[in-house]
Amino acid sequence: MKPPPFSYACPDSVDEALALLAEAGDGAKLLAGGQSLVPLLNLRMAWADAVIDLNRLSELDFIVQENGTLRIGALTRHRALEVSDTVRTAQPLMARAASEVGHLAIRNRGTIGGSLVHADPAAEWPLVAVTLDAELLLRSHTGSRTVAARDFFVGPLTTTTEPNELLCEIRVPVASEQTRWGFQELCRRPGDFAIAAVACQLTLDDSQTCRVASLAVAGAHDVPLAVAEAAACLVGSRGEDAVLAEAADRAAAAVDPPSDVHGSVDFRRRMVRVLSRRALDQAWQHS
Repeated sequence: MKPPPFSYACPDSVDEALALLAEAGDGAKLLAGGQSLVPLLNLRMAWADAVIDLNRLSELDFIVQENGTLRIGALTRHRALEVSDTVRTAQPLMARAASEVGHLAIRNRGTIGGSLVHADPAAEWPLVAVTLDAELLLRSHTGSRTVAARDFFVGPLTTTTEPNELLCEIRVPVASEQTRWGFQELCRRPGDFAIAAVACQLTLDDSQTCRVASLAVAGAHDVPLAVAEAAACLVGSRGEDAVLAEAADRAAAAVDPPSDVHGSVDFRRRMVRVLSRRALDQAWQHS
């Protein structure tokens, strides 16, 4: 199938894109990598009066580490994050997650900003953004605002982005030498969206005791979910089996999974428990 007719614009700057977005209103769609939008338009599951192509906006394609923060432009491709030495050093969890996004052709075209705004609850980048407590910089023709990733996702394929706003930048704290991480994902085939996925980040002190913990789940809730109670029980622990098992139980209890052809509610909840335990074991094994 082909999409219904729409107008097309390819601005040369963010300011020009924001002006076009303000003019087009609710009927505009932003095209970045096109890995989600184009199929949806072709299948007529989404519509657009106007498509604004962002691919000339090189000012949104960057990876910068400064002052303890990793700043990533929204137009940065998945593959660039996967192979970046800066990302591997500053936030290795992100490099690992990038390698799980779709297939190589998808990673070469798709962008981190497009994935976050698309807000598929089973996708890798929303999960990682919530796990790392990322901040998202949104701009419109009237100003800018910063939103915590944990407040950004409000439902399947739904975020707090206003129709006249453009996601420009993602900011995450740089991992310290005492930071450990885990990432586990269950898919039917490599490159598929996750049936369930879990990411965690732990910060230990010199005695290998956990001082800060974050654990989040994808594919088993209507949004990527930070499971705060599960993370809380890890603080003060030193990776004891009983504590890790309790955290995994709490994560499974916190989700409200969908039931579909890929897995029942009970199956997904059990997978969250298993993947949580594996992710936490992975994090402690890095210690």
